[in-house]
Amino acid sequence: MQHGKLLVVDDEPSNLALIEQILGEDYNLVFARNGQEALAAVAKHTPVMLLLDVQMPDMDGYEVCRRLKASAGGSQIPVLFITSRSDEIDENEAFEAGGVDFITKPISPLVLRARVRTHLSLVRATDLERSQRDAIDMLARAGHFRDNDTGVHIWRMADYSALLAEAVGWSEESVALMKLAAPMHDTGKMGIPDAILQKPAKLDAAEWAMMKTHARIGHDILARSEARVFKLAAEIALYHHERWDGSGYPEGLAGTEIPQSARIVAIADVFDALSMRRPYKEPWPVERVVETINTEAGHHFEPELITLFNASLERILEIKATWDAREPDELN
Repeated sequence: MQHGKLLVVDDEPSNLALIEQILGEDYNLVFARNGQEALAAVAKHTPVMLLLDVQMPDMDGYEVCRRLKASAGGSQIPVLFITSRSDEIDENEAFEAGGVDFITKPISPLVLRARVRTHLSLVRATDLERSQRDAIDMLARAGHFRDNDTGVHIWRMADYSALLAEAVGWSEESVALMKLAAPMHDTGKMGIPDAILQKPAKLDAAEWAMMKTHARIGHDILARSEARVFKLAAEIALYHHERWDGSGYPEGLAGTEIPQSARIVAIADVFDALSMRRPYKEPWPVERVVETINTEAGHHFEPELITLFNASLERILEIKATWDAREPDELN
């Protein structure tokens, strides 16, 4: 029997018995005979799906669905309508009310099982995606928890990174992965001692050597996953401090030896770091930031990427303005 309860709502006992016969061996079923009972059962049992009859006395299925979708606890529960009426107007109303599917009577056991299985698979996929995004958010924040960066930095530079990846010609799917992976670039900072990470003065040679290990620490944490987004994040974490001229770390790579993902994030990270306020400095004027980044073309940064950065500057500044407006709320 699969985890999670399915709520079956119908005013006809014979229909409830039929659905129990079709699904009862595979699913944990809960039953209700009218709209009010259905809403009470949702609050009590938190079902993973509703099989909802349309034609019921007092409150029809459409109204039950609308009330469910308007509630905090029921807005994400998929609703499959079951009815003997199949004309187009009813189908449109079902979807407008918030239903995800429409099954007509007489019920086909094969169709019902297939539809329930399909929509529960979609629920699990959505939950998995939400869990992955939560994990990404936690890792990204953990990397900056003891740093002087504001939390907004990681999301703002992720938007810059995604924009530059798009400008380079990455696919829509790859750009979306970049937006998720880039915030984890400094995950390894959680392995750096507070005395170094929060030191208000310049680091000495030994401290700087320790600080540089965050790139490999982050990579080693993120590379443990086989998921594409974490593989990309591990690559970025390891190489985003490499420099085009070979003077970076941890491996001293040069030019196209550096993965393109890390070359992109390096620009986004520096642009945001220079243009943001920190406890020890005021934000640089945008003109000064842009001038500095252009000066580093061929040294710190790939020249062709700097050309694309300049071509995208208007959109970059739009992103910055949007985040600047949101920052006070994000920090509260």
